[in-house]
Order: sequence, then C-alpha cells, then structure tokens
Amino acid sequence: MVRAWKPVLGGLAVALLLAGAGIGGQRFLTAAAPSPATPARLPSVPVLAGTVGREDMPVWLEGIGTVQPFNSVTVRVRVDGELQLIAFREGQTVKAGDLLARVDPRPFEAQLAQAEAKKAQDEALLANARRDLERNLNLKEYASRQQVDTQRAQVAQYEAQIRADQAVIDSIRVQLGYTTITAPIDGRIGMRSVDQGNIVRTSDTGGLASITQIQPIAVVFTLPEKTLPAILAAQAAGAVRVVALDREGRATLGEGTLSVIDNQIDSTTGTIRLKAEFANDPQRLWPGQFVAVRLLAETKRNATVVPSTVVLRGPQGTFAYVITAEQTVEQRAIKVGRIEEGKALIEDGLAPGERVVVDGQYRLQPGSRVTVVERPPAGAVPATAPGVAAKP
Repeated sequence: MVRAWKPVLGGLAVALLLAGAGIGGQRFLTAAAPSPATPARLPSVPVLAGTVGREDMPVWLEGIGTVQPFNSVTVRVRVDGELQLIAFREGQTVKAGDLLARVDPRPFEAQLAQAEAKKAQDEALLANARRDLERNLNLKEYASRQQVDTQRAQVAQYEAQIRADQAVIDSIRVQLGYTTITAPIDGRIGMRSVDQGNIVRTSDTGGLASITQIQPIAVVFTLPEKTLPAILAAQAAGAVRVVALDREGRATLGEGTLSVIDNQIDSTTGTIRLKAEFANDPQRLWPGQFVAVRLLAETKRNATVVPSTVVLRGPQGTFAYVITAEQTVEQRAIKVGRIEEGKALIEDGLAPGERVVVDGQYRLQPGSRVTVVERPPAGAVPATAPGVAAKP
C-alpha cells in the first residue's frame, strides 16, 4: 500500500515546484518592466553648437595656372665679329641700358673712317663745281647756256653723292653701335650660351642669353566658360583680385589683379583663358611655375553663414540639425549656395540667430535630446568628447 502512494506523492511534488517557478518568473518580469505611468527618458547626446550668423561672404573662382614672365627677350648679336667682352653674371638682375657684351668694333671703325674720307672728297669736288658754276654765271652772255646747264648738273650730282656718303656713314655708325650690346629691358638674365672670345654671327639661333622680367610678373590660368558672366561683372565693377597659391593650395605666393580676359572661349575644353598681373615682391613666383589660382568674383553682403560642418547630406538632399528651445534637435532641409574656407553660404532653410549642431551629429535623429558642450582648447583632451555619453 505504501509503495502505491510513492509515485503519486512524487508527481505532486514536481507539480508544486513548477507552479512556484512560474509565479516567481512572472513577478521578476513585472518588476523589470517600466510602469506605464513613468515613460523611459532617452539619454542626452552631447554636441557642439553654433549660431547662424550674418556676414560678408567672398565668392572665389578656382583654377590652375602657369607663371609667365611679364616680358621675355633673347639677347642676340646684330653684327658679326669676335665677342671681346661679356659684362654680366649669370642670374644677375639687370636694368634696361646696362652693358651686357661687346663685339670687336675695329672693322666697323675702319669702315666709318673710309666713308668719312669719301664724303670729304666729294665735298671738295662739290665746292669746286659750285665755283665753276658761279664763274659761268658771271660771264653772262659770254658763257653758253650749255656750259651753264652742264655745270649746274655737275653741282647737283656732287650734292647727291654727298647725301649718299652721309647715308653710308650713318649705316656704319649704326653697325658700330651694334657692337655694344645692352639690356633692352629690366629683368633677370639667364645662363649664357656663348663664352668670351668666340666668333658670333647674326645667323646664330641661340643668342647670348635671355632676360625675363619677373617684377612685375604674369600668371595665365583658365576657368570654366560658365564663370565668364561673373568675371565680366566683377571686372566692370573695378579691379578684380587674384590670389596665387602653391600647387597644394595652402601657401599664398602673391596677390595681384586681373589684367586680360581672352577674346574667345576654347571650344575643345570649354574654358576661358585669363591673365593676372602680380608685383611679385618678394620674388616667390617664378616663370614656368604651376600655381593654384583664386579669383574673387564677388562678395555676398550680409549673407547667412554657418560653419561647413553644420551641412549634412542625405537621400533627400542637404540638411542641418537645429536645436530647439526644449534642447531637442529638429532636422531641417537647407539650400547651400557655396562652401568657402570652412564656411557655408545658406540660401534657404536657416535664419540668423538660430542654434545649430556643429559637431556630434552622427548619434542624432529628429527629436533627440542634446546637451551643448564647450569646445576644448587646442591640444587638450576633453573629458567627454562630442558624441560620447558621460559616465554616471
């Protein structure tokens, strides 16, 4: 009889244990769930904030250009002869009129002396012919008309010969002047291609050296043809500012003004060529150098401006997070005109004075609660970085 009750008692014990476990689990889940009367609060997201401002916004057009000398001259000889003197140093800065070289002048000096002697001879013959004409005229009826006419022709012939002699003398003097070679322009002289003592000829193609004018200097660059109306409008308003930078666009090499707009658009590339003039003092621009060029097309007065990091891009276009009075964020669509030097020109969507999220947006969504933190000083490690929740 006792053995018959043992299975029954064991089953009853197991049933009681299972019932107790079920009641305990229900109580645990009920305690863990939040009460409907006290809704959960999402954690506040720390962000950096900024204020939409209003300021003058420059509009720059950017292109690539090449530095060119303002003037460039190849110094050549204009007479044949021995190069007796080289009076310049390679790389020297010269002024217009400075002595550069001299060709042996003695052959031309001899030709000049010969031409002057020939002229003196013809002047003596002319003087004698004039005296003969005067005597014939004094004879009146005793001198025939033929003799008088012949003598007059003789005088005219010698006068013409003297003018020819003078022309020869002037020509030789010009040639003699070419033996002294001077700088035609101000500039920097390059490496010479001929040494002193060589025979030089006018047919030589290389010349003695080249001179490039680098103060002032020019930069030729191109911009898309669609920018031409803005460039013309800027030029009509006054001098157009142009800035030359290094290839990386970081270091400023010089500032100048636009001087020339080409008279036609390159149809193959769809660009327009322009030239700007730079004082180049100090000499940081060098002929043949590639530079990045920025042209100031206009300045937007009292424009709505925010830091460029405020602008975000999504499937629907550009937007920004605006901080509301309740310290939550609102996602608002914006229209961006340009982004220049870390600032964005806002054409629509934001108003001056509104607060926007500058950094820390990657954890945000519309309606998120935010805490505005200050930007740490340069080099300091912030205790709580934007986008990282502080530890309790």
